[in-house]
Amino acid sequence: MDLFDSMRIFVRVVERGSFSAVARELNVGQPAVSKQVRALEQYLGGPVFARSTRHLALTDQGQGFYNHCQEILGQLETATRSFASGQEQIAGPLRVAAPVSYGRLCIAPLIGTFLQRHPDIRIDLRLSDHNEDLLKENIDLAIRIGVVKSEGLVAASLGNSTRRLYASPAYLERHGLPRAPAELADHNCIAFTLLEHYDSWHFTREAEALDVTIKGNVTSNSSEAIREMVLHGLGISLSPEWLFTADVEQGRVRTLLDDYQATALPVSAVFSRERRRSARTMAFIDFLREHL
Repeated sequence: MDLFDSMRIFVRVVERGSFSAVARELNVGQPAVSKQVRALEQYLGGPVFARSTRHLALTDQGQGFYNHCQEILGQLETATRSFASGQEQIAGPLRVAAPVSYGRLCIAPLIGTFLQRHPDIRIDLRLSDHNEDLLKENIDLAIRIGVVKSEGLVAASLGNSTRRLYASPAYLERHGLPRAPAELADHNCIAFTLLEHYDSWHFTREAEALDVTIKGNVTSNSSEAIREMVLHGLGISLSPEWLFTADVEQGRVRTLLDDYQATALPVSAVFSRERRRSARTMAFIDFLREHL
């Protein structure tokens, strides 16, 4: 038995949740994967999995061993790369996931500058408004807007996304200009449903805090769709500044209630613990912190 190979397979089985998924990933039969794990258990002198007919779960000892394996394999990867180049090389493929609008407007324009700094990296930018499974999709890091709740992942702060109220001149001409947050209850508000409590908007002004329950005849899980609906005069949205920057400059939309501050959303780079030791992943995170 090659101990490091068995440890790698064991870690992948934990991350994927099944022997068959790892077998397909490695292009081998499931018995070969099971044999490696059994050999590892014999070496350790006890089971790492509490097997049942319904699911695969770690024993207490298996969980502790899994944590150590992640640390050891991460150090081994770093040591191997450092030995080969004299220092850890920032090179190779980097798969990045981001929300569609944020990726298009905030991340994509920075890619060229990053690649000038690190020309040996190859970036695969994947845009989706749904949180992808980082392990299943082999994603190095994902940009998340809002509170990160994914267990087993590391979240590195990239700052905050300021939000403001937006409406088109055509909508305001028909429905009037709200003068206070409470008046939003009388307007058609377009809610972004991927946020928790999306139908309640929170504002502050000096020491005053206000929560407004909004209503409207349309909601969406797409920032791009909400922008288009606002531009076409359908209603008012509470959206990140970066989504409407060009539209405000060109007079297509107006900001509302500028004396009130809406709750900003945290922006994070999310990655698995094992990616913490990836030079290219950390280089990209450092770059985003510098430029966002």
